[in-house]
Amino acid sequence: MKQLLSLGSGSIYQISKAFRQDEPSRLHAMEFTMLEWYRMDYDMDELIDDVAALIHSLIPDAAVEKISYRDAFIRYAGVDPFTASSDELELIAKQKIDVSFTHQSKDVWLDLLLTHCVEEHLGKNGMTFLYDYPESQSALARLSINADGQTIAKRFELYMSGIELANGYHELTDATEQMRRFECDNQQRLQAGDPAREIDAGLVAALDRGLPNCAGVALGIDRLLLLL
Repeated sequence: MKQLLSLGSGSIYQISKAFRQDEPSRLHAMEFTMLEWYRMDYDMDELIDDVAALIHSLIPDAAVEKISYRDAFIRYAGVDPFTASSDELELIAKQKIDVSFTHQSKDVWLDLLLTHCVEEHLGKNGMTFLYDYPESQSALARLSINADGQTIAKRFELYMSGIELANGYHELTDATEQMRRFECDNQQRLQAGDPAREIDAGLVAALDRGLPNCAGVALGIDRLLLLL
């Protein structure tokens, strides 16, 4: 879709099947259906409002909560994810979760704390938008500086009843930076003993060709239907 955007398609959407090799469970299927769309000249906040409007068309009385990644961790896990070290996060995780392994990556512990301590509190009365992620979890998102001078990723996730429904970004348009992120991610995977991922050359080419200013989101239709 980003290749189409870079060729001048304008705002676009698609509903399509997606596949992954993760172990299937109640919320994780090997085949599932996604609604993905991109809005031209939108930023993250405008796209959040767009997603909320879509959900309200199906669940009119759903409340809307917006909370930053940092504030959610402080409130529900008792730790600042931006300032805590990997060792501090590991200690807190082992106090709250039954785990025995060790790891040097902050993101491993942040993901565990998010899954076990934070997510269950999100979307209890409707929609919760978790936004402004750490730079290390920027993925395809642009970076910005928050009021405390910390680098944040302009991305969000939508939760309802503790279930992640959507993942959105104010899209990165810098091909060089995207390639650097791909290479950095593969280096970390190799260091952890995992296989490197194939770099998405089509995406890099689209960015190099000139991806316009836009924001995009993917929403899991199966999970949404589960909640209706």
